Amino acid sequence: MPHILDTLKERGFIAQMTYPDELYEQLKEPTTFYVGFDPTADSLHIGHYIPIMAMAHMQRAGHKPIALMGGGTAMIGDPSGKTDMRKMMTVETIDHNVECIKKQMSRFLDFSDGQAIVVNNGDWLRHLNYIEFMRDIGALFSVNEMLTADAYKARMATDNGLSFLEFTYMLLQSYDFLELFHRYGCRLQMGGNDQWSNMMHGADLIRRKDRQRAFACTFQLLLTHDGRKMGKTEAGALWLDANKCKPYDFYQYWRNVDDQDVKKCLSLLTFLPMDEVNRLSALEGAEINEAKKVLAFEVTKLVHGEQAAQEAADAAASLFAKGGSGAGVPTWEVTAETLAADGRVTTVLADCGLCKSRSEARQMISSGAVLLGEEKVTDVNAVITPEMIGGEGLLLRRGQKKYMKLVLK
Repeated sequence: MPHILDTLKERGFIAQMTYPDELYEQLKEPTTFYVGFDPTADSLHIGHYIPIMAMAHMQRAGHKPIALMGGGTAMIGDPSGKTDMRKMMTVETIDHNVECIKKQMSRFLDFSDGQAIVVNNGDWLRHLNYIEFMRDIGALFSVNEMLTADAYKARMATDNGLSFLEFTYMLLQSYDFLELFHRYGCRLQMGGNDQWSNMMHGADLIRRKDRQRAFACTFQLLLTHDGRKMGKTEAGALWLDANKCKPYDFYQYWRNVDDQDVKKCLSLLTFLPMDEVNRLSALEGAEINEAKKVLAFEVTKLVHGEQAAQEAADAAASLFAKGGSGAGVPTWEVTAETLAADGRVTTVLADCGLCKSRSEARQMISSGAVLLGEEKVTDVNAVITPEMIGGEGLLLRRGQKKYMKLVLK
């Protein structure tokens, strides 16, 4: 079996690491490592997917993952990548989110017999003695070094600046690593490359305080070939929760990625062997669509299960082949009373989420991009009646890739 770092490098995960030669030797034996997750919502989203997949690869190579839930640090908020301070969350909300995320993690990691564990840093951070913490931990941090972190510099340049509350986040994340080392022998922190400064300081804290080997390794962020973040849709983030993002919509997102991003996505987001990844990504012209279908199916299967992935694939195929009767197509319920009050196509497009506003809906109709069933809508004042929807529903389309099946409530 190849070394796990070689596997992660080949698939495009690795961005930076501390002490590469030492880490390579460390990972020749089973090693406990951790990745932190910020429970600011009751679901993970696609931004968490790369670290989760890397954890799964690490576990398959014999290493033990710790999924650290930030039940304590979420009460402060990581300033990395943020232009303003986060809203304060209650303990109850944070704990609820932690429980929801734990369930999602089990799709990717094997938690049986302690092969992977979930830990909440609220267990130790919520009861810290401030004076003792600052004397014991704060004394080991240089403010001058901390201020060189990109996250801090960016926030200090904004109108609202950087609060002292957020300034302490780096100390708390570093302390997490020290605590996990003491409790579980954890020697490696992994995570997104936007966490590089925090992670370096955590590994350095263990080396300085306990004189023990500790490491940090960051992953590439999920970006398109031209540097844009993946997973942003008109409806918001691409959530892993089926209630927040339907499996069909999730499938369609990956089915429609740019040709130039197919290899990256197959490498990072699936477990397909690299020989198969290279074969699929080498397809050209119309054949690249077959690679995108494989990508969409494999990612949806991992997140939502094989049945949901197959239903999404069948629904997508039926839209093109039969005019859109697939059972997996997203639906939007509407009442006859609602249509009687305002059944304009522009209103329905905006209300069901296919357009951001009625103004955008009018633009889409004027450009010939809206269809009701198989008929193109040409009149911006066109209306939808209950009779048009009937008992089987009516497919409303915006462009080639956005669909909604209207059904009567």
